[in-house]
Amino acid sequence: MKIINKTSEKFLYKYLNATSPTSYEAEGQKIWMDYVNQFVDESYLDDYGTAYGVINPGQSYKVVIEAHADEIAWYVNYISDDGYINVIRNGGSDHIIAPSKRVNIHTKNGPVKGVFGWPAIHVRRGKDANLAPKLENIFIDVGASDKDGVLKMGIHVGCIVTFDDELSKLNKSWYVGKALDNKMGGFCIAEVARLVKKMKKKLPYSLYIVNAVQEEIGLRGAEMIAHRIKPDVAIVTDVTHDTTAPLYKAKEQGDLKGGDGPVLTYSPAVHNKLLNLIIDTATKKKIPFQRSASSRSTGTDTDAFAYSNQGVPSALISLPLKYMHTTVEMAHHDDIENVTRLIYESLLNIKKNHNFKYF
Repeated sequence: MKIINKTSEKFLYKYLNATSPTSYEAEGQKIWMDYVNQFVDESYLDDYGTAYGVINPGQSYKVVIEAHADEIAWYVNYISDDGYINVIRNGGSDHIIAPSKRVNIHTKNGPVKGVFGWPAIHVRRGKDANLAPKLENIFIDVGASDKDGVLKMGIHVGCIVTFDDELSKLNKSWYVGKALDNKMGGFCIAEVARLVKKMKKKLPYSLYIVNAVQEEIGLRGAEMIAHRIKPDVAIVTDVTHDTTAPLYKAKEQGDLKGGDGPVLTYSPAVHNKLLNLIIDTATKKKIPFQRSASSRSTGTDTDAFAYSNQGVPSALISLPLKYMHTTVEMAHHDDIENVTRLIYESLLNIKKNHNFKYF
């Protein structure tokens, strides 16, 4: 079953290129909801920006499929008298990759262009020979000669900063860009909604397609929406590390490879019977998959759903991703399609009032 067509790929580029930093997800959420609205019966937005659509609403049994919409970013934290800007993290932004990156500083009057500057190799001598980027020494240059010049641009402490980058495709197989973590998951669940409508499937429960906010700072959007929806089952999709590139440690991080299929996680937060349903589905439908294990928690929105309310059977289907939390995150076309297929086919195996009790 081919998933990505010209229309859906156009949505993918538009959605991935939109700005969606944690707590400022609105631009991306509008694009996502406009697309999903074609396939759902109802749609909603909570007060903090989590967007969701519902197929077959009003049923007593509720199933959630979920991804998170936010991308990592920075906050303006200090403006020097000379017009240079220091930042703090908004989510897990990596100071190591910042120097020489172009950025957008988002102001009331629109984005202002800037760059993360860095001293040239020629001048890093003596005690500075091994100078390395740290959160306290990286800085943004917007071409202003002093603090007043920065302020006149509309930049102030608290302005959000995002990397200036766009989605592209490498070797006809790999999507490359920023924020694939986890807007690619948002794309997958949107495509699941499209497939349900296209295939005219009559689900015996209400299906909630949820694109949650604020995952990058502690699963907060999922925590809020889980209490609002009170689902009976949750299937979450996020990214995990492709560990094949140099400097990764497969023995510690898992032996996982992009192109070899979705990753299914074993963890206390993952419900065994739901996980087995997904594995059985993958086996029957010949969808390739890989396995990983997480001690204690998964570190994804799976945890928020699993431990919400009085406990919700939850599982995690992950997309292998290269170079997480950089501007060159890479995901394989086949994995994106197979994550989508696996969620869709698993939903068809969940019955009305499905009993996930252990015994």
